[in-house]
Amino acid sequence: MLLIKFFFFRLAEVGKFEDLKVQDKYEPGQLFLHRIFGYRGAILFPWMAKLYDRDLLSSTNDKPILEEFPSSGLQNELTGDVTTYYQTLIDQRDCPFIRAQPEAVTFLGSKTDTSLYAVPGLDYVNHEDILPYMSNEENPIQHELFDKFLIKDSTKVPTFSPSSSLHIWHEKNFRWLELSDVHRETTDDIRVTVIPFYMGSRSIQHNESFWWRYSIRLENLGTQSIQLRERHWRIFSLSGTLETVRGRGIVGQEPVLSPNQSAFQYSSHVSLQSSSGHMWGTYRMERSDGTMFDVRIPPFSLESKADDENVTT
Repeated sequence: MLLIKFFFFRLAEVGKFEDLKVQDKYEPGQLFLHRIFGYRGAILFPWMAKLYDRDLLSSTNDKPILEEFPSSGLQNELTGDVTTYYQTLIDQRDCPFIRAQPEAVTFLGSKTDTSLYAVPGLDYVNHEDILPYMSNEENPIQHELFDKFLIKDSTKVPTFSPSSSLHIWHEKNFRWLELSDVHRETTDDIRVTVIPFYMGSRSIQHNESFWWRYSIRLENLGTQSIQLRERHWRIFSLSGTLETVRGRGIVGQEPVLSPNQSAFQYSSHVSLQSSSGHMWGTYRMERSDGTMFDVRIPPFSLESKADDENVTT
């Protein structure tokens, strides 16, 4: 079966689909098409993560839409199922056409370094969203790290394999790249998936702050178009503070989730004066008939790690 790609308003043949893997993991270097967002990508390496799915809690719908301290949503009351995600490169040609921010992995350097490091065009993709293919192109993925991290070998399947630079980069930045927990909850056919990442800490005038990035994907599993209008967050720090954040839209947008374009993905950041805490909240959504409803954002923990003084991009 030929793989075709909508690119610059024309159809172009870019390769051939391969068989899906149900039980086995895909190898580093595997080229793929993202099942939801449609971009071309390449797998760098897998992560084994625990998926905490609040939809499995039978009593979820009996709880308030926005609890003051939603202990029922934290990991200690859920059994996480182990699932596979992949660190991937996004083909930069496809970024303007996908319903997601061009993802970037961000992290801080050492405590004495004031820099914020960002590696653009990286994503974390669930095993179920991988559609593997073989490319017809000599250079199938356009990304500045593709040639650095993957080496072509026509005698192997997949054709590309990880370089020593990729192994070194993975080992040195493991703390900031690691994906360990995934949180998911569905309200009225709108599924919200959250993945938190620890970024590091900063000490300014003897005051230490801890930073996290969180990636969120919204999916419309129903048949009606829905538009996101507002966000409402609660952020609890183990230092004892509870902060409320409310505002229009997300990342300056009010995305529409329609049956044809059913998903939207973005990332944001949060800091605490404590080394741990948790976040939860709601999105205010509007149906096509003008009625409003709230969608739960599943509670997720913010956990710090020991900072590494040897950070590199």
